[in-house]
Amino acid sequence: MDKAPSFGVIGGGSWATAIVKMLCENLDEVNWYMRSVYALEHIKKQDHNPNYLSSVEFDNNQLNLSNDINEVVEASEYIIFAIPSAFLKRELDNLTIPLKDKVVFSAIKGIVPETSLIVGEHFNEYFDVPMENIGILTGPCHAEEVALERLSYLTVACQDEKKAEIVAGYLGSDYITCKISDDVIGTEYAAVLKNIYAIAAGIAHGLGYGDNFQSVLMSNAIREMKKFIKKVHKMKRNINDSAYLGDLLVTGYSVFSRNRMFGNMIGKGYTVKSAQMEMSMIAEGYYATESAYKINKEKGAKTPIINAVYAILYEGKNPKKVFNKLVDKLD
Repeated sequence: MDKAPSFGVIGGGSWATAIVKMLCENLDEVNWYMRSVYALEHIKKQDHNPNYLSSVEFDNNQLNLSNDINEVVEASEYIIFAIPSAFLKRELDNLTIPLKDKVVFSAIKGIVPETSLIVGEHFNEYFDVPMENIGILTGPCHAEEVALERLSYLTVACQDEKKAEIVAGYLGSDYITCKISDDVIGTEYAAVLKNIYAIAAGIAHGLGYGDNFQSVLMSNAIREMKKFIKKVHKMKRNINDSAYLGDLLVTGYSVFSRNRMFGNMIGKGYTVKSAQMEMSMIAEGYYATESAYKINKEKGAKTPIINAVYAILYEGKNPKKVFNKLVDKLD
């Protein structure tokens, strides 16, 4: 049997914690970077992350913990990034070890604000990582259900099928089923856009719209997603596959969805700033909305839902009035 490659995980949040848990099911050793020294020391003493998915217990003999990103990157052949896109550049600014010879997978569901690029494109353009060495981890999957070991599905996308199979092999278990895809750009954009649509679903719920409207909103959202992705990366894909439609549905409907929760607060009358302060986790869809709106200004896809969310979050428009107009644009 071939020797297992070394894996490193960058991030200390719920997704990073869930990914480390998955890897620990199959590997003797996992390198794990997080900024918080307090969290690292807590894991060493108490065997769990104090801030995220605290029910997950780790065997510290399997973990190489560090708050030095260079130490983890240098020790790892495969690196999985799982930090909010808004903070990615700040973390990468500390990196002195080259990434170009590493296999880099992103579990980040967002667009890098400073470059308006999806994460895979950012690594390719600014860190010289070849596209065949870049992969994406996407759902439909919530970290909270991984912690509970409920049956969950992951999509592992990479141009190099062998690398996708390697990562899938070390993430899969009796409660994690992995599917391989070669649509790296499309699945990553889908992971970004579904957070925006989940905010829309949350706003609708906060405004008092019922399940009937939610179903119309989601059916329109998947068609809107198809149009947007086709504009940015045209290739043959089935938008009804789990990586697209499945991930959209779980993010739009789940009680674990932080983007839906954020939208729900906006619909109930919170300001953007107060909703962000109230939440303990980052709603990636907030940052994705501005980036997607700007990208589509150039691409020209018909995106009434994205436009509506942008108007509410970034132009200060009244959610009720915006949704009253959106209703007439849906079918």
